[in-house]
Amino acid sequence: MKYRLLGKTNLEVSILGFGASPLGNVFDECTLEEAKRTVHYAIDNGVNFFDVSPFYGLTLAEERLGKGLEGKRKDIILATKCGRYGLQEFDFSRERIFKSIDESLSRLKTDYVDLFQLHDIEFVDKKQIIEEAIPAIQEIKKSGKARFIGITGLPVRYLAQIAREVEIDTVLSWAHYNLLEDEINDELVPLSKEKGFGLMNAAPLMQRILSDAPLPEWHRSPDEVKAMQPILLEMCQNYGVQLSDVALRYAMDHPDIATTIVGMNKPEIIEQNVKAVDFEIPESLLKDITTLLAPVKNKMWFEGKPENNL
Repeated sequence: MKYRLLGKTNLEVSILGFGASPLGNVFDECTLEEAKRTVHYAIDNGVNFFDVSPFYGLTLAEERLGKGLEGKRKDIILATKCGRYGLQEFDFSRERIFKSIDESLSRLKTDYVDLFQLHDIEFVDKKQIIEEAIPAIQEIKKSGKARFIGITGLPVRYLAQIAREVEIDTVLSWAHYNLLEDEINDELVPLSKEKGFGLMNAAPLMQRILSDAPLPEWHRSPDEVKAMQPILLEMCQNYGVQLSDVALRYAMDHPDIATTIVGMNKPEIIEQNVKAVDFEIPESLLKDITTLLAPVKNKMWFEGKPENNL
């Protein structure tokens, strides 16, 4: 496994991060036993960063991760979130955030998290994030229930705007650095160097487009982007490699992103992803993929309040 510093936190995180949302049956169902074996395999093979949220599986992911980490908590860096609790359920009030950290700690069977993050900040008013939610998580950091704090979301320019105005330790951007997207480089990468916060990337497989798994019905990418999946699969098959290995290795290679978080819930998935850390992408294949995807590059959908979609 390879590791990078997470900004100024002095935490060394594995470049492959464990996304725990699938433990909550977000994509496919898994059993508690499968969840535990997946978590244990990850730890045994050097994965030390685990990211979860009460939103994932409506608390099921946290519960299962907590059970999987029993006896292994001190071996890993644990991140969870607050503020989002359902598909359309958001509450970034100080009272709810303080209640949320205690609920998460109980489910995760620990007395602290290494990182506590505001989840999908684009869905509420900026004023509340700046004046209420950020001060709340800063208080939680001072209390010792969280060692570090951060923000997460989809619109990269909005994340950058908030990160300029507040003091945080990390920013987690999802779906903005992969074979189809590179907008994380426009503002967030240089800003992370300027301000010293740790930068994390999630969804390197673009919610399955860059894998051989069937796309979920709710996938929001434009049809022309989704249509790339079978073409990419055939290209990779001709080289005898897995599309997901190419996509994951490409994302992990970004030198300024501390960890790339990918969802996992079964032993065979984590085993393949760990192998991707040392996988080498055939140069000619990457060139062909880059040429193919150029016409659909950075065709991202937006979420949240319109005024936050900068």
